[in-house]
Amino acid sequence: MQYILTDIEGTSTSVAFVYEVLFPYFKENVADYFQKNYPHPDLEAPVAAVRATVLEERGETIDTAGVVEQLIAWTVADRKHTALKSVQGLVWAAAYQQGAIKGHVYPDVPPALEAWKKAGYQLGVYSSGSVAAQQLLFGFSEFGDLKLYFSHYFDTLVGPKREAASYHNILAALNLPASAVLFLSDVEAELDAAEEAGMHTIQLVRPGTTASAKHTVAADFTEIDLKKYTL
Repeated sequence: MQYILTDIEGTSTSVAFVYEVLFPYFKENVADYFQKNYPHPDLEAPVAAVRATVLEERGETIDTAGVVEQLIAWTVADRKHTALKSVQGLVWAAAYQQGAIKGHVYPDVPPALEAWKKAGYQLGVYSSGSVAAQQLLFGFSEFGDLKLYFSHYFDTLVGPKREAASYHNILAALNLPASAVLFLSDVEAELDAAEEAGMHTIQLVRPGTTASAKHTVAADFTEIDLKKYTL
């Protein structure tokens, strides 16, 4: 085993941070962001994708204000739409850069990342949040810039996190056999999919998480014993 792939929400980062800080900030500020920045090249593709989805699902053509309303509604519903994740990343980027928010990371995570990196493991991230949002959270974390520990970032562009095909896509991108990768997540269905693809798995049982009966579990990163896996 030579590669550690980690989820974010509920694994390295509190679920509460996402739902009590990031999502509320987005809902309160996305309209203002559009007013100040639209039209902009970074918004063209996601806006077009939102309009296409609404047209396909409801048969409606919406204007820019309608796009903003839809983005807020999808945020409330926690929909894993790539366009939503892209716009969230843009809004949060401004917030991080202005110091309005800092990325929450559990205190056991930074020293573990440092130790694993020094031990020769490669590290990557796979989250439903966009790659941009992932890099912002780790880059502007409460513990400083943690991006330097990660060599790859993956989001839902490789596929849904509960489908084995997504993990096969990640393995292809890494050019590694499944046996070389350990996936960390709090969600059993994601671990099931990774295991189906042949990866090793460990469930992080953070506060509020129900322990799996099918996967190795750890309360935090300090409990992860990499000696069980062959380097």
